[in-house]
Amino acid sequence: MITLIKHALSASVEADIEIAGWIRSRRDSKGFSFVEVNDGSCLRNLQVIVDQEVAGYEQVLHATTGSSVRVAGRLIASPAAGQKWELRATQVEIIGQADATYPLQKKGHTVEFLRTVAHLRTRSNLFGAVFRVRSRLAYAVHQFFQERDFVYVQTPIITASDCEGAGELFRVTTLKQGKDKADEPDFFGKATYLTVSGQLEAETFACALSKVYTFGPTFRAENSNTSRHAAEFWMIEPEMAFCDLEGDMTLAEDFVKAMVRHALEHCADELGLFTKFVDKTLMETLTLVAERPFQRVPYAEAISILNASGRNFEYPVTDGQSLQSEHEKFLAEEHFRVPVILFDQPAQAKPFYMRVNEDGKTVAAMDVLVPGIGEIIGGSQREERLSVLQENMRSRGLSEEEYWWYLDLRRFGTVPHAGFGLGFERLLMFLTGVSNIRDVIPFARTPGNAEF
Repeated sequence: MITLIKHALSASVEADIEIAGWIRSRRDSKGFSFVEVNDGSCLRNLQVIVDQEVAGYEQVLHATTGSSVRVAGRLIASPAAGQKWELRATQVEIIGQADATYPLQKKGHTVEFLRTVAHLRTRSNLFGAVFRVRSRLAYAVHQFFQERDFVYVQTPIITASDCEGAGELFRVTTLKQGKDKADEPDFFGKATYLTVSGQLEAETFACALSKVYTFGPTFRAENSNTSRHAAEFWMIEPEMAFCDLEGDMTLAEDFVKAMVRHALEHCADELGLFTKFVDKTLMETLTLVAERPFQRVPYAEAISILNASGRNFEYPVTDGQSLQSEHEKFLAEEHFRVPVILFDQPAQAKPFYMRVNEDGKTVAAMDVLVPGIGEIIGGSQREERLSVLQENMRSRGLSEEEYWWYLDLRRFGTVPHAGFGLGFERLLMFLTGVSNIRDVIPFARTPGNAEF
C-alpha cells in the first residue's frame, strides 16, 4: 500500500514503506542520487536516497523535474538538518517522464504565469497549499452547520427567479441565436438562468425544517475584472426560521471565528507559507479575529465615523448608498481594528426581501467586514409580513405571479426568519492572504476567460 508523504514525515519509528509522487528536484553524486519527491499531501518534500545498486537507478538518472515516480524503501532517521526522516530506496520506478517543456522548474513563478498553466499550478508550493486549505475549509463548513443541527439543502443551479434583482444573469436556453422565439418554446417553457443565490429556495426549506444551509456554485454575469469578482463562485447560505437580525449577526460571527480557528488548528504549515511569502501580517490578523469580539455598528454611525475621519477616499462617502471597499477596510483595519458588523442599512440600497425597520427607511440588514477584504458576509432578517413584501416587490417592478411560491410562505404560517450569504472564495482570500479571487478557485471563470 502506498504511504502518503505527510504520514511518512510524521512517523514515529523506522519502517519499510512505498511512496508515489512527482519529482521536485534531483541531485546526483558519485554512486547515488538525492531525489526530492512530493505527492501533494503536504507542503514538505520527502528526500529519497537512491544508490546505484538499486533497481531502477538508471531510470532515475534520466528523470527530470515533474516526472512521476514510485519508490519502495526504508524510512530512516535523517542526519540532515531540517528534516526528521528520509527514504533509502530499495526499488524505484519512473512511471511517467516529464519532457524539457515542463513549465514548473525549480525557480520562482509569478501567480500571473501560473494562471496560464492552471492544470499544473497545483503542483507548486503556493497553490498546493491554497487548495489543501480550500478542501479543509469545505469540510469545516459542513462540520460547523451539522454540529448545530442545520440541514444541508441542495438548491437548484437553474432558476427562473432573480434573487438579488440586479439583472446580472446568465440565460440558459436551447433556442438558436436569431431564431424567432415565438416559433419554438424554450426548454423549460420559460426564461431560465444560472442561479445567483440559493437563498429564496432555502427559505422554503427553513420554513419547514427550521435551520438549513446551502453550499454550492453560483453565477453572476457581471462584467467586472477586479481581483474580487468572478463569474462563477461558491456560496454558503444558512437560513433560520424563528430568528431575527440579532441571531443572524451572532451566527455570522460564530461562523467566521470557527473557520479561522479551524484553519489555525489544521492548516499550520500552509498558513506559515502564506505568512512568509504572501502576507506577513496574516497570522496576526487571524489570531486577532479568532480571539476578539466583533464590533457591531449601525450604518448611520459608520457614516458619521467615515465623514469625521478626515480621509480623502477615492469614492466619496454617500449616505443612503452601500459603502465602498475602501470604506469597509478603513472601519475594520484602521478605526476599530477588529471585524465589524454593519447593521440597519438603507432600504434603497438593498434587495426586496429584507425586513423593513420601523423607520421605513432602513432594513434589518447586516454586513460583516474583515481586515484585508472588507465585506465577507451579507445577510438580513427576511420580510415575513405579506403586505410589506408585496409593496417592496411592486416598488421594484417585480411580478407577484413569478414569485407566487415565495409569497405563499407569508400566507401559510409565516414566521420571522433570517440568514446570510458568504462567498467561499472571499473566505479563502481572507484566510490565506491571497489577494486575487482567481488564485483561490481551481479554474477561474471571469469576463473573457473560461480556460481549462
